[in-house]
Amino acid sequence: MMTTPGPLKVLVTCPPMLGMMEAFRPEFAARRIELTAPTVVQTLTVAELKTLVPQHDGWIIGDDPATREVFEAGKRGRLKAAVKWGVGVDNVDFAACKALDIPVANTPGVFGADVADLALSYIVALARETYAIDREVRAGGWPKPRGVSLGGKTLGLVGLGDVGRNLAQRALACGMTVVAWDPAPEVPGDLPERIERAPWPRRIGDADFLAVTCALNVGNRHMLGTDTLRAAKRGVRIVNVARGALIDEAAQIGAMQSGHVHSAALDVFETEPLPFDSPLRRFESCIMGSHNASNTDEGVIRASRHAMGLLFAFLERQ
Repeated sequence: MMTTPGPLKVLVTCPPMLGMMEAFRPEFAARRIELTAPTVVQTLTVAELKTLVPQHDGWIIGDDPATREVFEAGKRGRLKAAVKWGVGVDNVDFAACKALDIPVANTPGVFGADVADLALSYIVALARETYAIDREVRAGGWPKPRGVSLGGKTLGLVGLGDVGRNLAQRALACGMTVVAWDPAPEVPGDLPERIERAPWPRRIGDADFLAVTCALNVGNRHMLGTDTLRAAKRGVRIVNVARGALIDEAAQIGAMQSGHVHSAALDVFETEPLPFDSPLRRFESCIMGSHNASNTDEGVIRASRHAMGLLFAFLERQ
């Protein structure tokens, strides 16, 4: 049984989960857990977290800066356990949690298909320039941009985790060739048939489309930078549904200005929300996302219930 005096308190700072919080409140109430669900656009600041986290026994983390400083503040207060909602953990200091004896986990494998669906929709949009048609028709025009077929094109897939594998299956169904790279030297599990693997960035020049789906770590920041973009095929189309810092935005902006990169669809950015003065806003050939690729009813329910289950188990062991 949970032994903390008084009701347990849990903080949730993940925007997709917050958007469906009414569906989850009964599960917290059934365990007599008080829930704090602040308004979060993308992340809270370190200062905000240092105030909020110590007041809670558990924390379901979004993409917030879950730093050593924040966890130390939590440890001085009530914090007993935390769970990172979703797959990416680049914002969470796991070493600090271990040193402070704060149990922490994430929720892998919960929405690979949902993110892959959006990535494929971006690929199709870039291939057929549907974004440009929509804008011009709304403005009174009747444009006829000539797109490209997906069949026979090569998708360069950066990342062979859950999202990457799901996207590969979709791309293969569209008649594309898939050349894949992954930061891990050995990728566990069976891969979809017909994926061609290569060491990064060999064969990047073969790709008509580049889709970034891998996790961010200390070794692959800006892996798509000036040199790798220069090695890519002229006219390449880029999709990023992973982390903004995997692409050097300055290098991408230069490549788009020169026409070396034809177009891009970016669900994530180096700074989020995207600054109003970002040069990326000036490109009509750039589709803007809002770090929202996993946000489907089904994906949010899966990830949230998994996160809740892990957190409840952690707290029950305290």
